[in-house]
Amino acid sequence: MRISPEAADPVTGNQAQALLLRLDRGIGAVCELLAAILIVAETAILLSGVIARYVLHAPLTWSDELASILFLWLAMLGAVIALRRGEHMRLTILVNARGGIYRKWLDPLAAIVPVILLGTLLPFSLEHFEDEMLVMTPALGLSHSWRTSAMVVGIGLMALLSALRLLERGFDRATLQVVLAIALLAAVLFILRPLFPSLGYYNLLIFLVGLVITNVVLGVPIAFSFGVATLCYLAFATHVPLSVIVSRGQGGMEHLVLLSVPLFIILGLLLEMTGMARVMVELLVALLGHVRGGLSYVLLGAIFLVSGISGSKAADMAAVAPALFPEMKKRGYKPDELVAQLATSAAMSETIPPSLVLITIGSVTDVSMASLFTGGLLPAFVLCVALAVLSRLRFQGDHRSVTPRPPARHILRTLVIASPALALPFVIRAAVVEGVATATEVATIGIAYVVVCGLLVYRCRDWSRLMPLLVETAALTGAILFVFGMATAMGWSMTQSGLSRQLIAVMSGLPGGGMTFLLISIALFIVLGSVLEGIPALVLFAPLLFPIARVVGIHEVHYAMVAILAMGIGLFAPPLGIGYYTACAMGRVSPDQAMRTIWPYIGALIAALVLVAAVPWLSTCLL
Repeated sequence: MRISPEAADPVTGNQAQALLLRLDRGIGAVCELLAAILIVAETAILLSGVIARYVLHAPLTWSDELASILFLWLAMLGAVIALRRGEHMRLTILVNARGGIYRKWLDPLAAIVPVILLGTLLPFSLEHFEDEMLVMTPALGLSHSWRTSAMVVGIGLMALLSALRLLERGFDRATLQVVLAIALLAAVLFILRPLFPSLGYYNLLIFLVGLVITNVVLGVPIAFSFGVATLCYLAFATHVPLSVIVSRGQGGMEHLVLLSVPLFIILGLLLEMTGMARVMVELLVALLGHVRGGLSYVLLGAIFLVSGISGSKAADMAAVAPALFPEMKKRGYKPDELVAQLATSAAMSETIPPSLVLITIGSVTDVSMASLFTGGLLPAFVLCVALAVLSRLRFQGDHRSVTPRPPARHILRTLVIASPALALPFVIRAAVVEGVATATEVATIGIAYVVVCGLLVYRCRDWSRLMPLLVETAALTGAILFVFGMATAMGWSMTQSGLSRQLIAVMSGLPGGGMTFLLISIALFIVLGSVLEGIPALVLFAPLLFPIARVVGIHEVHYAMVAILAMGIGLFAPPLGIGYYTACAMGRVSPDQAMRTIWPYIGALIAALVLVAAVPWLSTCLL
């Protein structure tokens, strides 16, 4: 939702609108330029670190630290760009219902809630900035304020842009009605504030479940729904300072491993720009195009392969979607079907090493990391087969996705042309296996490889598209990571309520033995995966639940696989799963459009998970 140039034409004499337009464009131009520079700088810094460590044997001790600082700036500037471009994910089922008759109220609501959240958080971000000024980084000796200033600038610019959107709309009758309704709700909550502490865990249902679902359904962007619900919970039901939303939100966005997200996004976009994705897809189509739903198998296999490279689900999807989706759409695949397959494929691959959740489980429960890495392959394969069977059934009789079987000569010629492109996954995997690069750094090697092949092999000359691709990468990164930040703050609020201790007391006394405990654990982790980002959920509950699993006779590796897969299903299940909205962002599909398609795939995953839970051999046979 941008300011219309026609509405702001200075010729009309509307100087105020013209000023708003210039301010909007100026903010956008500066943020886009800085974000593009940051992506290039991040790639150069991490690639230099790899070269210095592996080739020159002189590690750069400061490279990761500098990359982490710049990454938070990239995330916040990307969130600003996404807000300006209207690319923060939101559910629009009710917005578009009955011909959009509710839009006149819901669009103002979607604009007002960010103003409330960001305007409230801005002074707390300044407070957080001041608190971090005296803390120094170990390698560079810089003040942490260089990092936290990104939160101040990002929140401030988003607050300004949100206010510009309201000024552009004007305060018509519907907007004033929404403002009045919000003010009335705030007054009621303030009056009832003394009663909330006595409600205990019911506050979680009121604020962190009820308010989130209400905001999401009403079309408030997902990240801001999480943020404003956390804000209300902490303000009215606790005595926790609101600055914790900023600090925890920053913590959720600044993990260095998440830097692989924008790097894999730009890698996928470069594959498409240089033509390497096209030749790979042409080969895959030549091999599998005559099979109904054949490219669905390619998508499953690609996620299965990439999961062992990056370890991050968001990065996995970012590496695959831009390369495969354009061609799959040309072959007749519906966008919502692609997003459903992408999300559930990512959920399927949660136990494929070196998955971050496997590393988390091993670190908090002392389960052998080697056993977890070995035990995770077959359960993931079972879920992969379930998705493949469902894809086959859904495309049965659908000839739109089928191409004629090509002659062997065409397949051989396509193979030769695609060979340099096909080598990319093996280059990336070899870099990880041989210890050349970490999961965060490995995408930079892929980027360098794609640039060289694009220039020398595929003779790509259209590099004018690079700047728009960098801006698109920044916007998508910001939209994704701002959701992670607000979800992390909300998850922290839930864990600090003491809910975990209550759940453990209930679950430890359940009758029915190991299978009952497994089924309860599946339901629990699906719910936790939906309302919490996966790793915080496992960090909180794994140390408490694994001893119970041992007492009731469940093998710890088997229980780890069941818990991780259940959490993954919840993470990618609508309406609250963060991964689901990430997949929608990757596929550029409205969440409500894909929601109608994803449920059969979720059902297939749950059925396969029950099979894995019922047959421990699937998790332990390779140990």
